[in-house]
Amino acid sequence: MKGYVVQLEEATTTNTDYRRVLYTGKHSQLVLMSIEPGDEIGEEVHHLDQFIRIEAGQATVTMDGVEHRLEDDWAVIIPAGTRHNVVNSGDIPLKLYSVYSPPEHKDGTVHPTKADDAEEHFDGVTTE
Repeated sequence: MKGYVVQLEEATTTNTDYRRVLYTGKHSQLVLMSIEPGDEIGEEVHHLDQFIRIEAGQATVTMDGVEHRLEDDWAVIIPAGTRHNVVNSGDIPLKLYSVYSPPEHKDGTVHPTKADDAEEHFDGVTTE
């Protein structure tokens, strides 16, 4: 089968891994994240566009020094070249999904905790 079908809200809210790549296409990638209270992804800049939707919890998203408060059902688009960070500002795990365009991580990447996070950039191998 070509493509990927998922009940995304359920997959996102039940995910307990810090990072889990669900699907990698040639031009985009779907990734789930669960960030513990007080934790963050860490400030970074990508060469790609990123869409993030919050399914549970609260976040402070900083883009080029400007803070935005997000909660359930909010989304943000982070354009390529934007210095950004996502911080869990709530008291429950922050559950979100991200769409990278083009892909950012190796297909099949799973980091159970932030401590397991390793630089595993996309290597050209897709899910299909």
